[in-house]
Amino acid sequence: MATTLLRTPTMQPIPRHVRPSRLRDAARFRLSWIARQRLAVGASALAFGFLAITVVAPPAPATAKELLDAYNTRHAQTVTVTNLVEVASVTRDNYNVMPGIPQLAKHGTNHDWAKIVLMEGGWPVTENNVTVITRWMRQENGPDNWFNRNNPLNNGWGSGGGGGTGSYANLLIAAKYAAKALHGLGGYAPIIASLSSNASPDLTAQAIWASPWASGHYAYGGHWSNSPVKEVKAPAGAWG
Repeated sequence: MATTLLRTPTMQPIPRHVRPSRLRDAARFRLSWIARQRLAVGASALAFGFLAITVVAPPAPATAKELLDAYNTRHAQTVTVTNLVEVASVTRDNYNVMPGIPQLAKHGTNHDWAKIVLMEGGWPVTENNVTVITRWMRQENGPDNWFNRNNPLNNGWGSGGGGGTGSYANLLIAAKYAAKALHGLGGYAPIIASLSSNASPDLTAQAIWASPWASGHYAYGGHWSNSPVKEVKAPAGAWG
């Protein structure tokens, strides 16, 4: 009977250069390397994500000036004018600013009262018309006392004096009645026409002389002066 011998494997000795501590260090190094690789990949992905967001983000809206500039650029127009075109001459009307009645009364001169009469009558307030009215006032009451009895033209209508010797409560009322008398009584149409047309002071004066305003007709110019009339201020109380 044959006998089988069992061989017990022998334990191979671990080389000195392969120690357990070194094996553990190698494992830790490998794990650290893998972790660093994963972190690098994650960081790269995150950076790419930020870059993608930056690239895809819409631009800021255009400002109003940018929109206007863009519109003007797209719709730019040019005009070509031939050198045969003649330059047109344009005549523009003149205009001025006229103070109102309260402002004229506050200033309070004989020239202001003449302007108020013209305004009340609806006639142009012009140098011609103011000149003839102030000359008329001077022939009635004199230049320094033109406001006598608050009746600068010695108007009998509404003043209580049929011969022009009456008086008014103030100069504003007197101006209204002077305009009403010229519009409402007969024989004054030539004066109205002359004032309305801004005729020269001499022509309007002739209409006044020929009218029934003064019984002596100012001697048809014999009792009439064409010299400039100085400005004289009336007492403040005369204006009411």
